Amino acid sequence: MKTWKKIGSSLLALTVLLQTGGIVEAKDGTTKYRVYQKQTMLKEFASSSQARAYASGFRYSHVEEIATRNWVWHNFPKFKVYHQGISKPEWEYITLDSAMAEAKKSSDSSIRDLETAGWVWNNYAKYRLFQGDRTIPAWGYPDLASAKREAAKYANMHVIDESTGAWIWDNITPALEKKLRMYGTVYQVRIADGSTEMKSYALLEDAVKAAWQLGSAEVVHALKGTVVYSSMPAYTVYQNEKELKSYRNVFQAISYAKSFARASIRFNGNTVWTNTPYYRVKQNDKVIREVQSLKGGLALAKGYTNTSVETADGITAWDNFRKLVYLGWNGSGDASRIEEQVTGTQGLDIDSPTWFVLKDGNGNVEDTSSKETVERLKEQGIEVHPLVQNQFNAALTSQLLSNPAAQMNFIRTVVDRTASIGAPGINLDFEGMSAKDRDKFTAFVRMFTDYAHKSQITVSIDLPRGSLLWNDKTAIDHAKLAEIVDTIIIMAYDQHYKGSEKAGSVAGLSWVEEGIKEFLSYGMERKQLMLGIPFYVRQWQIDASGQLVSNKALLMSEIPALLEQKQAVKTWDPEFGQYKVEYAENGFRYVFWLENEATVKARVQLAKKYDLGGVAAWRLGYEPETVWTEMLRLK
Repeated sequence: MKTWKKIGSSLLALTVLLQTGGIVEAKDGTTKYRVYQKQTMLKEFASSSQARAYASGFRYSHVEEIATRNWVWHNFPKFKVYHQGISKPEWEYITLDSAMAEAKKSSDSSIRDLETAGWVWNNYAKYRLFQGDRTIPAWGYPDLASAKREAAKYANMHVIDESTGAWIWDNITPALEKKLRMYGTVYQVRIADGSTEMKSYALLEDAVKAAWQLGSAEVVHALKGTVVYSSMPAYTVYQNEKELKSYRNVFQAISYAKSFARASIRFNGNTVWTNTPYYRVKQNDKVIREVQSLKGGLALAKGYTNTSVETADGITAWDNFRKLVYLGWNGSGDASRIEEQVTGTQGLDIDSPTWFVLKDGNGNVEDTSSKETVERLKEQGIEVHPLVQNQFNAALTSQLLSNPAAQMNFIRTVVDRTASIGAPGINLDFEGMSAKDRDKFTAFVRMFTDYAHKSQITVSIDLPRGSLLWNDKTAIDHAKLAEIVDTIIIMAYDQHYKGSEKAGSVAGLSWVEEGIKEFLSYGMERKQLMLGIPFYVRQWQIDASGQLVSNKALLMSEIPALLEQKQAVKTWDPEFGQYKVEYAENGFRYVFWLENEATVKARVQLAKKYDLGGVAAWRLGYEPETVWTEMLRLK
């Protein structure tokens, strides 16, 4: 399936270009920065400035350097405003000045620096004004000078020290005070248990002093029955959820709470102060540690798997839960074979059976699809994305691409059937095409994808590893296709194929890695890319003179027995990053480059190194089941 038949002509084109000096260095569009909103990936960019500009349009966003996952920019809030212990998302700010502009809109407000304990600013009242026995919320002041200035504007004013209940300033004349005392009983003191003190008071000042001496008490206007002052300890200190002590004044409560870790102060059920860290690092659902800074949380979380950095408000700022997607091609449409192949896998996410084949130039389709197979695999948690192929026939494909009606017939047949069997995706595998059809093929893929998306069906496409040196001379327009489809699978194998004139590896590791870099250079997003890996090798037969005689594919599952039977010799080949295996038989030398659990792991690690979306294997049934154990551990 996966041999690119046009490689010979492409190499010839490359030779001509080299001779004429016609090669123009391609612009490197490799994405290096990724934008997230909270922990959700949004978009990738080649430059940090582009990424920052895009990220700034979202709240709780950040820009990561893809290679390291280091944050290079973020707009997570640093300051949070609380009005009487209540906060809202819109009261979160990057700068202290902007936070203060909001906090000053009301009294008893505070600002928390989310990376430190407690407050960095507050206007909680230390002094309160009364006119007679009347006060309003706006008459609370953080300093005595401000309280006096406001009190001086009115007659019959008092300034009370909220921490002691002392009347430290007033502008009541002696004559007015004498007159007030003549009124007799005006105020009574009600104790916390609901009883009333025997003594009554003509002046509020005297009643307030009594209330403070008694402790938890209220001053009640005897005639009106209303509470005009309270010395009840309304600020309660907690450590975790354990209640410790209550205070009349928030500043007294803070002084006490600072002696404890993870302390908080509540007023009317709202937390008005805390020294509990705002950030916490979790592994799965278990908290590893609470941390004061976002930077510290990120550094800690990166040292563990399946971790997240979350805020006390339940916002996930970062996680590393994303797993590689594993796809396996069947190379067959037979239901029993598909089931047998899938049974030997672990962690398989997508199965791709060969169900739709272009039959003729009129866009008719050979269809072997099975709704029952889709439903059965769905029960196992595996999606089915049927493979669609063109018989690798250039002439047949050219007929299709030259006939709009035939293309629409083909597209509707494949997509409508895919939708009817409940498959959520389609895998396009058109190979062996003519370079003259480059633009037509791109247009066809756009039509196919647009139609598929109308049915909420995703489209992946298989593209040969190729080379930047001559890909622009082929039928594959990598950059444009990347803008159209949902997923691109790099067929990173057949470095040496059936028609090669030299023995070599199917997919040397350095060749594979260079291919990943080249695909990224087209500007493709990493999560959009999947790395195709081989579950086979190519064995080469060489005669006594060193000439190639023949070659054939060997399945990975066949190799262990062959190594034992032939008493083969393994030597490390640094060129391909694999063991070279050789044995002699009947006057010939046989050689191949080993594929086993170690090479599969190395390929998966390449996908992880470049943060690709997943791995696709050609093909299921070629591999020993032990391979999937290793792949699952790396997922």
